[in-house]
Amino acid sequence: MPLPPPVTTTTRPASSIRLRIVATDWLAWHEQYASGSALNQRLELVRRFIRAALDAQPPGEIRVLSMCAGDGRDILGVLDGHPRATDVRARLVEMEPVLAGRAREAVSRLGLSAIDVVTGDAGSTDAYAGIAPVNIALVCGVFGNITDDDIRATIEHLPELCAAGAHAVWTRGTFEPDLTPQIRRWFEESSFRNLAFEGVPGTTMAAGHVVLDGLPRPYRSGVRLFEFLPDEERPSQRAIRGPA
Repeated sequence: MPLPPPVTTTTRPASSIRLRIVATDWLAWHEQYASGSALNQRLELVRRFIRAALDAQPPGEIRVLSMCAGDGRDILGVLDGHPRATDVRARLVEMEPVLAGRAREAVSRLGLSAIDVVTGDAGSTDAYAGIAPVNIALVCGVFGNITDDDIRATIEHLPELCAAGAHAVWTRGTFEPDLTPQIRRWFEESSFRNLAFEGVPGTTMAAGHVVLDGLPRPYRSGVRLFEFLPDEERPSQRAIRGPA
């Protein structure tokens, strides 16, 4: 069943107050990336998928977007020393200004002048004007924090941000109710082919890697893809707390 017409930023404006509230806990969350931690294991899984996506690209410029990029450690960790690093032109979008600042510092250290870090709303297609269509889309740390409808909408509209044959890497926990089988079906319905899906052993953390087999669609500005839920309503947080 096709989605209804997309909700745009003009018809559902994001609340700046809500966005500030949503952003406040991400600094503490990023401190959990200790060596050997489950979160670090997921990071290594995501990096492996990103590396595979990079290695699959033909010669020439490689355009990359990263939604809710945090401090950029997933893509930047792969680009550090990668032979295709200088071919990459990227847009990293992160709402939390401290994390975005850390990403800029890392970009500067690596000398990757074609990587742009934007402090802004990753849930609107406006954030990707000038970088779309991309060859690699990173949707990591997103699907556990938004509604099921917004997950589907993001996937449905992803071909509007992608070039032909684009790769995408995504994450979502397998906590109950496990939505990851449905997410993979939504990708298939949107002309993506599932290349890989793996979990972190002993945890509910998981990541997927897909490639666009169908035709991309023209980029459209002003489309609302998703909006982060308040902390207590996020599926990932409900999974941690357990049933009420």
